[in-house]
Amino acid sequence: MDLGIAGRKALVFGGSKGMGRACARELSAEGVEVVIAARTPATLEQAAAEIQAETGTPVRWVSADITTDAGRDAALAACPAPDILINNADGMPPGDFREWTPADWHRAVDSMMVGPIEMMRRTVDGMIERRFGRIVNIVSRSVKTPQLELGLSNGARSGLVGFVAGLARQTVRHNVTINNLLPGVFATDAQRHHILGMLDTTGKTFDQLWHERGTQNPAGRYGEAHELGALCGFICSARAGYITGQNLLIDGGAYPGTF
Repeated sequence: MDLGIAGRKALVFGGSKGMGRACARELSAEGVEVVIAARTPATLEQAAAEIQAETGTPVRWVSADITTDAGRDAALAACPAPDILINNADGMPPGDFREWTPADWHRAVDSMMVGPIEMMRRTVDGMIERRFGRIVNIVSRSVKTPQLELGLSNGARSGLVGFVAGLARQTVRHNVTINNLLPGVFATDAQRHHILGMLDTTGKTFDQLWHERGTQNPAGRYGEAHELGALCGFICSARAGYITGQNLLIDGGAYPGTF
């Protein structure tokens, strides 16, 4: 399927690893000029070179932290007028809300809500002027099925989703769509870090928890990053202009509801 986005420009946060990298690779394979952004230069440089070797499309990188003005400035200096924006930020470690301070909450909100909203604020009008834009926020299934130990993420990510619900309906008439992807358990470094943070409270080993979280899913396995990348590629495509303001679960059927 030709997604109709060859030659477009994309800025992908968190593009050096995991699901962000999978999105970057999918877009690059479609001929999109991709800039990947994250905080670690060495990882970015390696990821950009590997994606470019796989797809044959040039991939550039920029060291940028989505939580800071300086980081957002750096990202937009590297990709001044993106047609496609992928917001993807690390979640916060699991824990007990009784131990979280206001500073913890501010870090969570800066990373998972304010940073992505600021990137939308700074790019959406240009997309409207060019009559094409695709914004995808990689969020989490936790906004529909909150996890007790992930209160920081539950709260901050839900704030982002609530904001998008309004903005997405203002931009779609200009062919600018905004959607959220809600991944469940995926075999990524982020999932490994999550499980490591649960060892003290569960009394189980890493291998036990890893096995349980995968096999208890209705699909009987973890998701693979490339599966989310493929969904992201379609949502960013010229064919998906009538899809906006949606929260798209990709969780192997783990969400138990009908709606």
